[in-house]
Amino acid sequence: MLEQIQQFVDQGYQRVKVKIKPGQDIGLLQKIRESFPDLPLMADANSAYELKDISKLKQLDDIRLLMIEQPLAADDIVDHRHLQKHLKTPICLDESICSLDDARKAVELGSCQIINVKPSRVGGLTEALKIHTFSKENQIPLWCGGMIETGISRAQNVALASLPQFTIPGDISASSKFWEQDIIFPEIKVENGFIEVPRSPRNGRGS
Repeated sequence: MLEQIQQFVDQGYQRVKVKIKPGQDIGLLQKIRESFPDLPLMADANSAYELKDISKLKQLDDIRLLMIEQPLAADDIVDHRHLQKHLKTPICLDESICSLDDARKAVELGSCQIINVKPSRVGGLTEALKIHTFSKENQIPLWCGGMIETGISRAQNVALASLPQFTIPGDISASSKFWEQDIIFPEIKVENGFIEVPRSPRNGRGS
């Protein structure tokens, strides 16, 4: 894994996300942190933990993570609040946020400090923009998550991620990561860790 991370760092990617689960967490992250002391590093738990794991998760505070994403079950908003009170590491909610109302409840409860916005999960760009407006008003950092999208959706994610409250590097990658040939031209490219935002009106299908 360390070699793979180095390859991404050499390509200019500005943060790395590592999937964790019980038995494959603290030791792995410590090893990565030792090799990359200044790398923005986050852990994605995919709801692998329960509230009883607080003592284990508190060890993350010494690793200086950018965040831990979705440590508990998606419907455990109250338990995430309790966990966040015990952690210095910011909690980012992903699957828990499917609408503006979900985001509002999570922020008002103190269940997270960061939100991952996936347009396809929250119902499209309109709802994503509402979450952005709310988060900007409440100073909640955002980042744009991605799935295995074709270039059309990927281009829309690029546009969304260019908004001011998206202050954390997102999951948007080059078309070539998943596709031998994308359905748009030009394809999405990453150069020195950046994706250029189109300067003319477009929907990801050429200029």
